[in-house]
Amino acid sequence: MPATEQTIGLVSLRTGRTAPLLHNGKAIPSAIVKEAAAGPLALGFLGFEGDEQADRVHHGGEGKAVCVYPSERYDLWNDELKAGFGLGAFGENVSTRGLLEEDVYIGDTFRIGTAVVQVNQPRQPCFKLAARHGIPDLPIRLQQTGYTGFYWRVLEEGMVRPDSGLERLDRDPLGVTVAEANRIRYRDKSDRNGILRVLAVDALSATWRTTFESLLASLDAGVSSKLEQNRQ
Repeated sequence: MPATEQTIGLVSLRTGRTAPLLHNGKAIPSAIVKEAAAGPLALGFLGFEGDEQADRVHHGGEGKAVCVYPSERYDLWNDELKAGFGLGAFGENVSTRGLLEEDVYIGDTFRIGTAVVQVNQPRQPCFKLAARHGIPDLPIRLQQTGYTGFYWRVLEEGMVRPDSGLERLDRDPLGVTVAEANRIRYRDKSDRNGILRVLAVDALSATWRTTFESLLASLDAGVSSKLEQNRQ
């Protein structure tokens, strides 16, 4: 059952600084370790004040200003992996209550503190998540389950406190969930109708739009190739 507006909430607010992270015996820069905010933070179009990204190509920027993860998922991962993950273990800025991937639409807008944000893509887990926890297949597990979390872009800058309220302002009319986008990208890449549904969402990030356009082009090229073979 989709979460009601009364159950939606902010559970944790975090930022991180770039520091060495051990990966395959080498230290690489990463800001995946996020510490709980002690007070209010300014949220700008590029993210929270004091939050850093070591790899600005794949992290951060207007399209990935705020990384969000549902707090409810931690019980599942701790049970499955026999881990002791706490809030922020997946490098999120915001841990939420009541916003699971199957309930959240790409394009949904929210007010958090005095800022306004919009869901624009699922989070794509990378190797640094595996390196942090010493679990090589952790990113793949998140992708295959669809329990990736998601990103917010910032529509209106503002201030956010650790105890700020979280209110859904609007739902995207196409109803394409984060879970659906993950399903198509990672498991059902030949779902042409699904690809078209995702591409129809105006709020979809530029990077995910490019990926889904490539999936569609590959499918169309395959169909054309088969038609050509049948003519011969």
